[in-house]
Amino acid sequence: METKQATAKLRHLRLAPRKVRLLVDLVRGLSVVKAIQQLENSGKQASRPLVKLLQSAAANAQHNHKIKEETLVIKKITVDDGAILYRWLPKAMGRATPIRHRSCHIDLVLEGEVETKEVKKKEIKEKETKETKATTGEKKKTTKVKEEKTK
Repeated sequence: METKQATAKLRHLRLAPRKVRLLVDLVRGLSVVKAIQQLENSGKQASRPLVKLLQSAAANAQHNHKIKEETLVIKKITVDDGAILYRWLPKAMGRATPIRHRSCHIDLVLEGEVETKEVKKKEIKEKETKETKATTGEKKKTTKVKEEKTK
C-alpha cells in the first residue's frame, strides 16, 4: 500500500509553548482516533485547539489525498515559539517589570495509506450496475405504457 502525508498548521496560538508541549508529547505517534480521545479526556486548556487541529488535518488527508481515516497516524508534531507580547506591571519605587504573554506555532504531519484504485474500480462498477438496473426498469415501464396506448 502506498502511504502519503497530510499537514496542518496552527499559528499564533495564545498559549505558552511549554504548556502545549505537555499534551503534544502525550499524543505523538498515536493514531488520530486515539489521540483525539486522549485529548478530549485531558483537563488542559491546550487540548481544545489541538483536537481542532487534528480534525482539520484528518479532513485534509481524506479530502486532498484520499487517505483512509482508520490508517492515519501522527508522524510528526512540533511546537515552536511564536511572538511574545510584552506588557508592563508597575512595581514599588517607580519600577516596572515585564509580563511576557507567549504564543506558539504547531506543525502537524499525519501519515496514512491511500485508497487503492481497485477499491475505486469496485465502487464505480457497483454504481454502474445500479444505474443500468434503474434505466432498464424505466424502459420496461415505458414499453408497457406504449402497449396500453395502442390498444
